[in-house]
Amino acid sequence: MSPFDETPVTSSDKTFIGLRADIVEGHIPPGSKLSETELSTKWGVSRAVVREAINRLETVSLVERKPNVGAKVVRLSQQGLVQLYQVREALEGMAARLAAAHMSDEEVEDLNALLASHFEEVRGSASYYQEAGDVDFHYRIVLGSHNQALISMLTNNIYHLVRMYRVQLGMAGPRVSTAFSEHQQIVQAISNRDGELAELLMRRHILYSKNNIETKLNTATG
Repeated sequence: MSPFDETPVTSSDKTFIGLRADIVEGHIPPGSKLSETELSTKWGVSRAVVREAINRLETVSLVERKPNVGAKVVRLSQQGLVQLYQVREALEGMAARLAAAHMSDEEVEDLNALLASHFEEVRGSASYYQEAGDVDFHYRIVLGSHNQALISMLTNNIYHLVRMYRVQLGMAGPRVSTAFSEHQQIVQAISNRDGELAELLMRRHILYSKNNIETKLNTATG
């Protein structure tokens, strides 16, 4: 099942998707221990189903296991943020460069339309929150790279951990308008088929986003 297919097929899918959303959105706080017994009661499924869901959450970097402790939700840390965003900057920069070369004219039009819809949301708003999947600006560009190995690395391995940082410590205040402006510049470079500029702008955008989240993280833990 695609990490963006939100239609659960089995009870395991339903449990996995539900737990993933609870973790990303902070309903299950970072660092929380995951009890198979409690979760099986909450979701009305067997412990085996919960165990499978937890194993899947571990593969998408939202859960970690430690000896004599068990499964816990990953903590949001400065070191984790820096390392994650170093990888994200390199890979999404590459995705933007490839998107400029390989996105169809229709895909570029759709990306421009998506950004236009975001403008109405951002104007006069104190936050800039994007849902997962097709309505996510970054996800569209990753798909637009048309490089399956790159798409897999970004969507299967780190996408939801990135979303966890973005949702819980993401864009608000002055960063809203500047982030949107950066998105506009990236789309313009892709529209112009300027891959080198698109990569540069995407890497810079992710670096600025990392700096913004890092400041909030330090404030929250300071």
